[in-house]
Amino acid sequence: MASQSYFSDHSTSKVKGHTHEHIEAVATPRYSHDSIVIHRLSHGENAFTRLKSAYSEYAGEFLGTMVLCILGIGVNCQVTFSNDPNVAGTPAGNWTTSTLGWGAAFAIAAWLSRGGHINPAVTLAFAAWRGFSWKKVPGYIAAQLFGAFVGGAIVYGNYMHAIDVFEGGHGIRTLKSAGALVTFPASFMPPAAAFFSEFLGSAMLLFGILVLTDKRNAVPAWFAPVGLFLTLFGIAASLGFETGCNLNPARDLGPRVLLAMVGYGGQVFSAKNQYWLWCPVIAGLLGAQAATLVYDLFLYDGTDSLIYKMFGPRRSSDDSAPSTPGMV
Repeated sequence: MASQSYFSDHSTSKVKGHTHEHIEAVATPRYSHDSIVIHRLSHGENAFTRLKSAYSEYAGEFLGTMVLCILGIGVNCQVTFSNDPNVAGTPAGNWTTSTLGWGAAFAIAAWLSRGGHINPAVTLAFAAWRGFSWKKVPGYIAAQLFGAFVGGAIVYGNYMHAIDVFEGGHGIRTLKSAGALVTFPASFMPPAAAFFSEFLGSAMLLFGILVLTDKRNAVPAWFAPVGLFLTLFGIAASLGFETGCNLNPARDLGPRVLLAMVGYGGQVFSAKNQYWLWCPVIAGLLGAQAATLVYDLFLYDGTDSLIYKMFGPRRSSDDSAPSTPGMV
């Protein structure tokens, strides 16, 4: 089974190349994958179209996460470096523009990926609770991490000279500028508080995604990117100050690996007692799992949910009538 798409059209039951009686379809080519394959088989196809069909989902994850990081990390760099008078005479942004920029980055990335996950936390949550194929998980996460790495590299290359000025000399690389490309907690935040902040933010992100993909809410396809924009804007505006509002393990880890390779060294990993692992990665993953569990336990009634499969009404062997509700 596949997860819900960010772009949903409730008129059919096709989702990301799979069918299910209670899962909504999306009006994008990526999520009508099986019908495209059937059409190509009936009209003939070559090696290129077969390869494209087989890997289009992973390409969407790569490109979507790359664009998310280019636009999102880009706005971080613009705000951070332009507020240094040695770099720019006039600041080119503030916290408000950062939150707006990240919201726009999320919406555009989701459009580009045709409703992809673009976040390992989303992929693992849908695999654990919504029947998304575990076979696809390694490929999805690898594509997301590589996309974030490439996106971070592009932004770094674009702002490399501004970083030189910001740091006070060519080739100087410290955590002072690293914070524009990856996340670190505020100085007053103890480890447990930083962990909870990232856990909470990730949970709010998943709540927003789950609401948008719940068929009962009948969210029109055109509104889904707007909903994603509002979701991330709201989280960043209210919860982002303390830890930088990472919410996405790939968005932080990919660029962090890049920074370690271009001169920042191991400090980007050792800082704050391996903050990169406990908060951007582990807290983000656990927050997504917790939110999906809560939503499915109390609000969601789709039959693709693990909760429904465990506690929903049982069916007779011929599937002709429901049996007494109970555990399956």
